[in-house]
Amino acid sequence: MVTRQVYLDHAATTPTHPEVVDAMLPFFSEKFGNPSSLYSRAREARKAVEEARIKVATALGASPEEIYFTSGGTESDNWAIKGIAAAHRKKGNHIITSSIEHHAVIDPCRHLEKQGFSVTYLPVDEYGRVDPAAVAAAITPETILISVMTANNEIGTIQPIAEIGKIAREHDIFFHTDAVQAIGAIPIDVDALSVDLLSLSAHKFYGPKGIGALYIRKGTRAETLMHGGGQERRRRAGTENVPGIVGLGEAIEHAVTDLEGRTRRIAAMRDRLIAGILDTIPKSRLNGHPTQRLANNVNIAFRYVEGESILLMLDYFGIAASTGSACTSATLDPSHVLLACGLPAEHAHGSLRLTLGEENTEEDIDYVLEVLPGIIERLRSMSPLTPTDTR
Repeated sequence: MVTRQVYLDHAATTPTHPEVVDAMLPFFSEKFGNPSSLYSRAREARKAVEEARIKVATALGASPEEIYFTSGGTESDNWAIKGIAAAHRKKGNHIITSSIEHHAVIDPCRHLEKQGFSVTYLPVDEYGRVDPAAVAAAITPETILISVMTANNEIGTIQPIAEIGKIAREHDIFFHTDAVQAIGAIPIDVDALSVDLLSLSAHKFYGPKGIGALYIRKGTRAETLMHGGGQERRRRAGTENVPGIVGLGEAIEHAVTDLEGRTRRIAAMRDRLIAGILDTIPKSRLNGHPTQRLANNVNIAFRYVEGESILLMLDYFGIAASTGSACTSATLDPSHVLLACGLPAEHAHGSLRLTLGEENTEEDIDYVLEVLPGIIERLRSMSPLTPTDTR
């Protein structure tokens, strides 16, 4: 019977930090007022919402009036892309994005294509990096929006966002970045990055699920998606999720505290895990950039095995991991990110994502390195894809 449990899927979601839970609890049963009402309990809730807004703004180097609360990263991405498209269609109908974006960006772009918009999906190099020169070359007089993620959720590659932002600014084009994986992983400053819109989601950095935010630079017109009330300065209707907003504020404050020290410790474990896997398991390769990657991300392709089979056996040994984005894990299609990086489909099918978090220990790394080589060896021995002379 397996007694050890190791959670290595922090890119999918993180456990809510105890201090975040403590901050949220009073707003479920004691301070439960509707922030839009006028009585004291409501004013208390409104104050908490605005305090959380200040915390988010401070973490991003923004102003509080530029922060809008949403239900999460997907809504924020949809609002940014569809909102800019709707508000500026008379100016142009061309959008630039990358081929490795999260589906929360790609699918709204595909939706807009059906509405008559033209979308350029930029290729990436073998490491999943977007070339800023390719962004500049793709710009046309009709371009109104560039959307490139800060860091990839599957392979952890960090994009040259500041360079792309400078290009967008020089051409007077709105620039959006999906920073869902970046908050709490790398420093974020909206002015230094020259972004006009930025998406984030609390549950990726030890906050609650179902709450996120969209940064919209002051003066940026983005059509609202939600109608029905005057909340969020009449730009996002719906009664505010006060406990969630409080949790988001608490979580992002925690996420940017001692960021360098925390990521240094996690990166050291990441590097040991990568080296240990590549040294002990033949026919394996690292996906993503070797250095310009998130501190917690390990993505390895194993020849001759299926990623889903690896996951099932890891789960048997108490290890939680994934093959890629949790939002598309129900499908058996190879990762569009890995295919865009040039990996053959059969290699992409054999990829494993291990993403570390604050609670992981060196003993967790030891355990994975003890268990994983045997799992791969066993699966290869049963796989019809394995050449007979290598079994």
